[in-house]
Amino acid sequence: MLINRPFWQNLIEKAWEERTIIWLMGVRRVGKTSLCMSLPHVEYFDCERPSVRELFNDPEGFLAGKAGKRLILDEIHRLDNPSEILKLAADHYSTVKIIATGSSTLGASAKFKDTLTGRKREIWLTPLLLQELANFGSGNLQHRFLFGGLPSLFSSATVPEEDFKEWIDAYWAKDIQELFSVSKRYSFQKFTELLLAHSGGQFEASKFTAPCEISRETINNYLSILEETFVIHIIRPYSSHKPHEIVKAPKVYGFDTGLTCYAKGWGELRKEDMGLLWEQCVLNELHAYLQTHDIHYWRNKRGQEIDFVLQDKKNQKLTVIECKFSTLSSGKEMISAIGTNIEAFRQHYPQGENYVVASDVDHSFQRKYNDLLITFISPRELIDRVSR
Repeated sequence: MLINRPFWQNLIEKAWEERTIIWLMGVRRVGKTSLCMSLPHVEYFDCERPSVRELFNDPEGFLAGKAGKRLILDEIHRLDNPSEILKLAADHYSTVKIIATGSSTLGASAKFKDTLTGRKREIWLTPLLLQELANFGSGNLQHRFLFGGLPSLFSSATVPEEDFKEWIDAYWAKDIQELFSVSKRYSFQKFTELLLAHSGGQFEASKFTAPCEISRETINNYLSILEETFVIHIIRPYSSHKPHEIVKAPKVYGFDTGLTCYAKGWGELRKEDMGLLWEQCVLNELHAYLQTHDIHYWRNKRGQEIDFVLQDKKNQKLTVIECKFSTLSSGKEMISAIGTNIEAFRQHYPQGENYVVASDVDHSFQRKYNDLLITFISPRELIDRVSR
């Protein structure tokens, strides 16, 4: 049974109002196909099937017969020249609306000879949003942490460890081998699993060369591929006061809490595990609703750190977002710890809002730390404010 997903369905309909071509991207099993099938009045074509691929031997004839239609071209990278038909449709068949799906950005692979600049809208389908959990069988946040946000795995009755392993194998076989020139399976998968286990930590390429048995240059190439295919998110430091701040070391996050738990060997969650997984979930919410990679963190050379920094390029204000799983301990010590970090940041960047996003906040409230005003807020209200 297809599950209604209003946020994503509305995003697609709005994108179609602006362009006739949508590039729907996201990792394997994130739900691209089922989302497309949930849209009204669409014709679905699975490009993995040889009989479907034959239809595109004459792309103009195919498109001419689809005037006024809404088409889904799933796994379009299986076509010989996938960008040709999309460019042809955009330029000459304006009544045909198309969603093409893929597991990477359009320009990530040499298979796409044209990135369709100015002809398409891109939508990045992320793992399940917090507001969607109940519709997929469980509103329990710890379930979301442990089972992850891939719809079919989230709906499992028990922790889907074998499915996580199968996902990693399929990612190698169907995404990496078909789109990229990567020859060392052991090294690539080892690096992928190490990064997933390292989620939320700072990245240093030299730490991975020995266990993965590859060079630093290859490590950086693999990292780019993992980012292009949305398996790893790279959060770069925000800095304009270089003598005092970390300016180069990025942080890496796995795309899904379930895969992170699997890579870490967590079959059950402890209290101390919640903070990292909550941080990863908040990042997923920001990616989904803002549809951007332009999210930073901040750290100075004294070790004071801000989880996420958003820049409003219109007025140059910087929004601070700190992630705390629970506010039950939001006494003076917690306020002081959070406030000290934000105060250090605001000494250099005074303009902007200060948020602490927590899982147990139903209605926002404010606390003061010296001259700072800090707003404790729910993920839903945070998104409403930062996306205005």
